[in-house]
Amino acid sequence: MDKQILRQAAERHPSAILQPYDILMEQSGFDTLYTLWETLGSTTIYVPSIRRMLMDCLAKEAIREFNGYNYKDLAKKYGFSERHLRRLLTGT
Repeated sequence: MDKQILRQAAERHPSAILQPYDILMEQSGFDTLYTLWETLGSTTIYVPSIRRMLMDCLAKEAIREFNGYNYKDLAKKYGFSERHLRRLLTGT
């Protein structure tokens, strides 16, 4: 997935990024690492893929760009199956 698409989705839908990941959106570089060390030092954590973390953002982007006919193009662009995209669009 294109990094620019992920960045745009995250910027348009920041509320879809939940704790504890919003701290990573606010800080960068050493400060972020230090915060992670302070908060999570000596623990085992699971870090989801960027696509999984931004799934809600990507779904909202696909819905926003839907024109009634572009299922295949949007599914490919956002990494969804056409079936999943149709479910997102119909709300079922």
